[in-house]
Amino acid sequence: MTRSQRQLRILVTGGGSGGHATPALATVAAIKTLADRDGTWQPTFLYVGSYGGVERQLARGAAIPFTAIATGKLRRSHHLLGHFSWRNLLDALRLPWGVAQALFAVIRFRPHVVLSTGGFVCVPSVIAAWFLRVPVITHEQTVQMGLANRIASRFARRIALTFDSARDDLPARLRSKAFVTGNPVRPIIFNGQRAATLALGVFGSDEELPTLYITGGAQGAGHINRAVAEALPDLLGLCRVFHQCGRQTVDHVPLVEHLRQDRAALPSHLQDRYYVADFVTDEIGDIYALADAVVSRSGAGTLAELFALGKPSILIPLVPTGGDEQRRNAQHAQQAGAAIIIEQADLTGDRLIGAVRELLTNREMRKAMSRAATGLAKPNAARELAQAAIDLATRSD
Repeated sequence: MTRSQRQLRILVTGGGSGGHATPALATVAAIKTLADRDGTWQPTFLYVGSYGGVERQLARGAAIPFTAIATGKLRRSHHLLGHFSWRNLLDALRLPWGVAQALFAVIRFRPHVVLSTGGFVCVPSVIAAWFLRVPVITHEQTVQMGLANRIASRFARRIALTFDSARDDLPARLRSKAFVTGNPVRPIIFNGQRAATLALGVFGSDEELPTLYITGGAQGAGHINRAVAEALPDLLGLCRVFHQCGRQTVDHVPLVEHLRQDRAALPSHLQDRYYVADFVTDEIGDIYALADAVVSRSGAGTLAELFALGKPSILIPLVPTGGDEQRRNAQHAQQAGAAIIIEQADLTGDRLIGAVRELLTNREMRKAMSRAATGLAKPNAARELAQAAIDLATRSD
């Protein structure tokens, strides 16, 4: 930082899943770009997240200092007594300690603004910032307000939304603070090269086959993984498969090792068509570039990336215990013509094969779905959210 530049300190919080962390990091990248263009100020960041969430690894991968705090989660239930589970009670006891830790982090870092992207880890930091009169901007990724963001929005000065429909979930007095940006996506997804994945030796020489990317998100999805294992031989008769299975275990053995054993048991001509990894990092852009279609959950972050890249998809919404965000996200995509939905209760190997066959054997269908997905994209989301955070910080400076 030069003497003519002033420092802008931005505390970032949000996590528990990649769907909350990746928009935060995409916005951080956009803030850095805007700072480089402006030249009069230099941003510094601190990421406050949970001890066990994926945000720790993602923040460190982006070279952002990270502080972990205690956090809990309110597990919603359709029955009143279901809210009084022992896990909810234990997590309620963690909240005061998390707020105390967040207060210490805010006092030490002295941020000009707090950028919150949801998940229950954001609540202590937002409360601490409000208590210390640090302005807060929140961002909601889904078509409806998540519970953590409903809480956080009460302490925020600006409320960014991905979809205008989420505004209806806010109290009337807060709606004037809300504005729509879309959902920020990682810049790395736009820089992929088809040849890069092939050059790694991931697949054999079956160039004429389409490629299917299957993902359950950063943490994986057991229902999807089981359906893939069941369908694998027939699936590989249709396409090449890049399968991100998550870091789950079966009988204390990482699931990825079980799936690699399944691969080794395949006929030799099918083995080169299947690649499985537990986690995907910087190679995600190359994987997307190679993929003709995607099978995934319908988390907001994943859908934002699929829309931005115009990828046709088969979506399996996560069955909720309280909110129904993923199903609503998926329905939004399906109604626009960008996706096919398979309900989790209906997901079998045969059902998956049928949907994949329908999609991959119909080029015109894929083209139409790709156009529909692109029509749902908000390509300037990260920049708009970054600018809003900067404006809030500099107004209060």
